[in-house]
Amino acid sequence: MLKEEFRTHASYSGQERFLTFPVFVFFLATIFGMTLESMLERMTLTEMAFMTHMSVFVYGLSVGTFGLMGKQYLERRYGRSNFLVAMPYLLPISFRKTFLGIYVRDAIFYVCLLLIPATMGLVLSSWYTGYSLTSIGLFFASIMLTFMVGLSLSFFASVVFIRSVKWFMVVTFAVIAAFVAYGVLGVIGIETIIPSMGLQLSVRPFEADAGMAIVYAAAAVAEVVVLTALSYYLVEIRIGITSRQYEDLLPSYRARVPVLKGLYRTLVAKEFVDLRRSGTIAKMFFSFVLPLLFLSLTVWFVNYGLSIPVGFNSVFYAAMVGFVSTLMYSWLNNIDLVEYYSMLPVTVPQLIRVRMGVFLVLTLGISAFFVIAISAVNGDLELLWLALVVMFVTSLYMVAVTAYLTGLKTNTFLFDTSVLGKFSVMSFLPDVGLTILSFSLVEDWYFAVTGLALVLGSMLITTWILYRGIDAKWSKTAFSD
Repeated sequence: MLKEEFRTHASYSGQERFLTFPVFVFFLATIFGMTLESMLERMTLTEMAFMTHMSVFVYGLSVGTFGLMGKQYLERRYGRSNFLVAMPYLLPISFRKTFLGIYVRDAIFYVCLLLIPATMGLVLSSWYTGYSLTSIGLFFASIMLTFMVGLSLSFFASVVFIRSVKWFMVVTFAVIAAFVAYGVLGVIGIETIIPSMGLQLSVRPFEADAGMAIVYAAAAVAEVVVLTALSYYLVEIRIGITSRQYEDLLPSYRARVPVLKGLYRTLVAKEFVDLRRSGTIAKMFFSFVLPLLFLSLTVWFVNYGLSIPVGFNSVFYAAMVGFVSTLMYSWLNNIDLVEYYSMLPVTVPQLIRVRMGVFLVLTLGISAFFVIAISAVNGDLELLWLALVVMFVTSLYMVAVTAYLTGLKTNTFLFDTSVLGKFSVMSFLPDVGLTILSFSLVEDWYFAVTGLALVLGSMLITTWILYRGIDAKWSKTAFSD
């Protein structure tokens, strides 16, 4: 299974380029470690640890959604790609063992791909900064447990989804309720939900409480084991692939897109029919809305729970929402294989543009809802108009960057270091600019608004250039691998 995962990622970018990804992470972590002291002038080590653990937790959630793709993988087993998850149909191995193998594979694969190189980068930086190797080792242990908690929770939720969408919604809302109880009501601590966070804060460089550290470590391991055991038990012994008949929805969906004409109108209508047929909307809700909720609770908690004058306002939040929204474009490229388009008068650039439009339709309403909500909670409704503009431009810019750099293979090409490097620079620069300027709104309104206008204007120009460049970059690309 590890070989399959490696071949899947390396088949598009090449083995050499793919293997440079952990090297990229290593050097990025080294630079981070060497500049940590200057970053701590604006944020405490506790706050930074909180942000890091939450980011890794959300990443674990996104990795563990392989269960949601189970049926799609099985449906594709008769195509050119034959996934190991389909092997129980052919070999004497159960679905339970297969899914457990996929779970263990992802845990090993992504720990080796990201967490170990990042930790080694901190170790290298310690020669310059003098950080304790023991503290770095404890950080690795706690952050790995946080990743495993997110991975296990997502694995559990995805297995429940295969069995019952209703129970999946129950699990989702239970998780949301737990974070609301922590972030909004303050009745439980974050260590109750993610015990490894309590482990982190119980060891150096924070505290030196060995007893509590052992308790939190045991609780985190127990949470991972329980969620994994429940997932293993709930995996369907045999995932049925049924044939269903649908009424001809394409004409009615096409009639709802009067703005477009000709081929684009038909392709957009088909994308929405595919979304309805595949049930991907529920999966998108889990992988997009949940991170937005975590981000909202984090902003609220930092502003009110910790009472830290960091300067998080609705404009800063709107920029973050725009960057997170690129998850949806990735999901659009995971609904079906696209090889069958080779038999139709459709080009890769045309389909990329169609999915960019569908992305905007799906995300802008949800993103606007969260921005309006956080603006109301923060009490800065006077900034709402500006926040909505920032959210819209950032979403437009990020989908253009993602589509231009990755085409229809978003998940795979982002593991190509050359692509990831370009993506990082093109997302990091405007992100830093928007963050600094959003923090400056209170101190110097006119300077901040002028700066925001320049940054947003540059993003719009870049968006137009990238959009126009999609033809040149992807016109010679085939739909088949």
